[in-house]
This record gives sequence, structure tokens and C-alpha cells, in this order.
Amino acid sequence: MSTANERNEAHERPAAPTRRAALAGLGAVTTLALTGAAAAQTPAAAPEVAPRILTAGPAKVRLRPTPAAETEIWSFDGVTPGPPLRIKLGETLRLTLANRTTSPLSLHWQGLRGDAAMDGVGGFSQPAIAPGESFTYRLKPTDSGTILYRPLVIGGSSEPAGRGLSGLLVVEEPEPPPVDLDLPVLVTDWLLGDDHAIQAFSASSPDGAAAGRLGSWITVNGGSPPQRVAVAPGARVRLRLANACNARIMRLRFDGIKAVVVAVDGQPTESFEPVRAQLPFAPGTRYDLLIDMPTEIGATAMVTALIGSGVPLVRLVAEGAAKPPSTAPMALTANPTLPAAVRLQDAVRPAIVIEGGAKVSADFKLDLTGLDPARPWRINGGLGEAGAKPLFSVKRGTPIVLAIENRTAFFQPIHVHGHCFRLLHPLDDGWEPYFLDTVQIPEGKRLHIAFIAENPGRWLISSTVLERFDRGLWTWFEVT
Repeated sequence: MSTANERNEAHERPAAPTRRAALAGLGAVTTLALTGAAAAQTPAAAPEVAPRILTAGPAKVRLRPTPAAETEIWSFDGVTPGPPLRIKLGETLRLTLANRTTSPLSLHWQGLRGDAAMDGVGGFSQPAIAPGESFTYRLKPTDSGTILYRPLVIGGSSEPAGRGLSGLLVVEEPEPPPVDLDLPVLVTDWLLGDDHAIQAFSASSPDGAAAGRLGSWITVNGGSPPQRVAVAPGARVRLRLANACNARIMRLRFDGIKAVVVAVDGQPTESFEPVRAQLPFAPGTRYDLLIDMPTEIGATAMVTALIGSGVPLVRLVAEGAAKPPSTAPMALTANPTLPAAVRLQDAVRPAIVIEGGAKVSADFKLDLTGLDPARPWRINGGLGEAGAKPLFSVKRGTPIVLAIENRTAFFQPIHVHGHCFRLLHPLDDGWEPYFLDTVQIPEGKRLHIAFIAENPGRWLISSTVLERFDRGLWTWFEVT
């Protein structure tokens, strides 16, 4: 297992998700259709589920197999990942985070298009929660989907996330697809020593100017991989895959099954099978997939992380009484609150240029020559500042086409808070058929994304590699 987590694997190039054909005969695109569903609003008076308290504090867990010693970590309610949070679309979750760690905390809800004040960025959208203090989040999701929660504090996210603080919030559809098993799969990596203790990592280290904090051990739902799950032959399974690693960019491969992607970053998509049965998997990324188990007793289906020679993450085994094959469509209903269209000809067109970081030789050696250790990363020539001028300030409903250029030697996963977007084709002549809230920009490349600035408030555009975020690789925009 340790071989599978060598640092040079951070330079693997993830394959892009499959591209579906753009609408034929469209000619010059002036309006970007985002969904066929009409825009709708969720009810203003959403019922509130029973309030709950989530306590972040020290715990001991066995991350490596027995007889390895337990590791001192930080957990939510004594477990890692945090306890599963599930609500139905239309409900409101009132959750109090009690901080019993030694670091300031906040919880960002990646994929939640909610109130800006509840976005959970400590030092930006809310004051960071000091040790011994608490903060209550009141979350009213406008969409169903799979949402990742983890710490996001200006200048202080790497350590609490690297010590184990992450979890999933599932917002259930009014009519979810019929499945025999709904399985969350949260992938995390840990930087462990031979004594199984978490090793210190400084964002100012050379690795902080490179890939970031890459762990030496991977867990799946807090346990040693692969997670073995017994499933009835012929059963239909929904996998909710989420990458909660600080920095590890990987690819996933699916063996022994036909995997069908039905949601990306929490938003339903036109169903598709991954190209070469593989998907890119950057920090913060989520996928919902539907799979039908083989009908033979003992048959297996595997989800593998393509790190080194491969790290099996999940092993589904056909056991027990067979189920009749499902005839239900492998699809989700589009979230009706998504914008109906983006008028590209009316769009405001801001740009982001990402620079800095170490140089990487052909044999993956780092060159830090001329790099300012105080600011190894730059965005539009500077660093993120909450009190600085926003990247753009627009009225609600303004279409945006954002150009993101990566002038570094590393993939740059970038997350837009409070919104979801389409990835445009290079010539603005089409778009990918799924929504995203996180996009990977390859080294030396420029990509364009399109969305409607529809959510009032101040929102970050940030790196999901937490060591880069902590060193200022973020900016912000305002919707009035």
C-alpha cells in the first residue's frame, strides 16, 4: 500500500470525463442551454429537521490494519469520516459545530448553493470558530445531491483536514432512483510515519510549492482499503464517490462492472459511461454512479485508484439470493432550480491567471530556483485578500464566462463557491453535458467556464488543494 502513495504519482494526468456531442446544427452559439427543466424555486418555508450538534475533537482510530497501533486524529463525534448527514430536498438542516480542537475551524459545504453567510469559509464568510467555541449552520439546499463538508479557514485549512475532519451531506431527491444499496465512498489520505502517527506538514515546505501534502496511506470511509461490501447478485448499487484528500489528484477505474455516471459534483447529468472506464478525481470532486452487479455468485466489482500499481478502494462481492435485474432507467431527474440558459453574448468575461509553484524536471525533481517561499503561488499577480477589490462585482442574474489560465507545472483544481457551471469547449462552440463546481486546469492550459451569477453575496473562487489555498491561491467575486 505504501508504494501506491509515492509523491511522484501526483503528476499523473487524469483523463477528462467523456465528452458528449454538442447539439448538432447549432452554428455559432449565442445561448448556452443548461437544462431543459424550467427554473423553479424551493418553498420559502422549508421544514426543519431535528437540530444536531457536530463536535470536532481528538480521537484515536486504527487507520492501518491490525496489529498497527491506533493513530491520534481529529474527528467529528469520535469517527472519521464524520457521521453521515442526510436530509430530504426541501428540508432545512440546523447544525452546530462545536470546536474541541486546538485550531480555528469552519465547515465549507462544497456543492451547496445556499446562503453566502453559511458557505463556511472562516475569515471570509464567517469568523473562524475558535477552540472551545461553536457556530450554528442553517442549511437550506436548493438542490438534491452529494455534498462534501470539510474545514476551510483562510490560512489554516491543511492541518485540520489532514488530521481527519471531513464528511458527506446527502440531500435526497423527492423520488430517488430505485437501488438496493446507496453507498457513500469518501476517500482520504493520511501522512503517517512508521509509528502510525500523523506527521507534521508545513505549507511553507518545498512540497507546499509543489503537489501539496500527499499522504502515505489511503482510507475509504475511514478504513483500510479495499472496503469489502457484500451485495446480492443482480442488485443495483448507487455509489457516491468523494475525494476528501488535501491534495491528491488521482484517477478512478471501474473493473467487472458497467459504471454509469448520473451526477457530477452533486448535479444530475445526462448519463454516460466513463471513457476507458476511468474518471478524474481531484480534491473536492464528487460522482454519483449506478451499477448493476453481476448475476454470478462470487463475482466481484472493483473501484481502483490509479496510483502506482493501483490501490483498490471498493470491492463489491455478489453474495446471497439473487435479485431480478432492474429495468428502471439509469438516470436522475435534473434539478429544476438550475438556470435555464446562459446568454454568452451578454456575458461578463473576467480572467484568472495562476502562476508560481516549483518547476518540475522530466524525472519529477523539483526546482525551487527563484521561488519566493512566502508566496509560492499567485493568482492574477497577487494573493487572495478578503478586503481587496473583488475579481468582479455584478448584479444578480448576470451571465459570466470565466477564463482560467494555468501557467504552473501542476494541475490546478479550482472550485467556484455557491454556483455550478458548464465547461466550455475551446472555441466556445459547445459545452460539456454536465454541471461542475470544481474544474481541473492542466498545466500550461486555459479553460473557460460559464455560469449565471444568481446567488447574492460574496463568493470565493479557490484552489481545492488546501496547501495552495492556505498560501493565498484564491480570489472572490460579488453578486448584488
